[in-house]
Amino acid sequence: MTAQKSFFVLGEVRDGRIHSVTRELTGKARELADSVGGRVTTVLLSGGLADSPEDLFRYGADRVLSVEHPSMTLYNQEIETNVLAHVLREEQPEVVLAGATTSGRTTLPALASKLETGLTADCTGLEMDLETGLLLQTRPALGGNVMATIKTPERRPQMATVRPRTFRIPEPSERKGELLTPGIPAALFESSIENLGFDRVEDGAANIADMDVVVSGGKGLKRPESFRMLEELAELLGGGVGASRPTVEAKWMDYPHQVGLSGKVVAPKVYIAAGISGAVQHLAGMQTAGYIVAINRDPDASIFRVADLGLRGDLFDIIPRIIDRIKTEANSR
Repeated sequence: MTAQKSFFVLGEVRDGRIHSVTRELTGKARELADSVGGRVTTVLLSGGLADSPEDLFRYGADRVLSVEHPSMTLYNQEIETNVLAHVLREEQPEVVLAGATTSGRTTLPALASKLETGLTADCTGLEMDLETGLLLQTRPALGGNVMATIKTPERRPQMATVRPRTFRIPEPSERKGELLTPGIPAALFESSIENLGFDRVEDGAANIADMDVVVSGGKGLKRPESFRMLEELAELLGGGVGASRPTVEAKWMDYPHQVGLSGKVVAPKVYIAAGISGAVQHLAGMQTAGYIVAINRDPDASIFRVADLGLRGDLFDIIPRIIDRIKTEANSR
């Protein structure tokens, strides 16, 4: 009998709370596991959990391995790498997924090195090859001009990181599972790294990755001052302002607003793209939005291929009319 394939998600905990990317990747792992008859295990490392780890069963986990220790209250790459390496050597999973967050991008390369396996970073697509049982790991390459599909045929586990909000978090189910506390040698919680302090960086702008509505602008805006128009629309909709990479490189907007592979991946309920052509690099950062509205003069713009609603015309005519209509509706209530 063929052994059941094991899929592991390396979860992320911040301030005792389970980060949403953990639910996102647990759901994706469930999808992958179901295609080959596998099981899903989510691993949580923390200094102490405020959330219930059992909640992850509802998003697809068969098992949750929870490790709590005071040394992991603040992020420590050495401890996390050593603890995860110990767990993965014991469990021997086929596939390991993690978020391409700041901590994930720091820990996962070190972990892959310890386990002597490969790692594909910033994946935008994951699926199983049903003939070979290999994980097909898709990511943009050559500056986002091509999409490369990568395999790890000879080493295990097959490891990949995924930027938060690349996949949609599944609807929770009534699934039940097994909560375990693995035994970890005390020496693995010791580290030569000393945490001197922790400062939370607060962007001057609200984090667009957390917004339900994002209004983004591209070079079709023609000048940096035109972003004021998008800011007004975003404020009326209770959302934030995004920007394409060319506009950020031109210093029309600051980097925290950049949407795309080299910026932020967003998945709002509504995404409005104004004057954005739709390069692969940008599409990978917003294509999982719930509803996409594209405004562009070019009927052949790639952005229309992913849009739910396409408005072909002059954005300097369309957007002010949308703003006026929203104000009129608001005043009539």
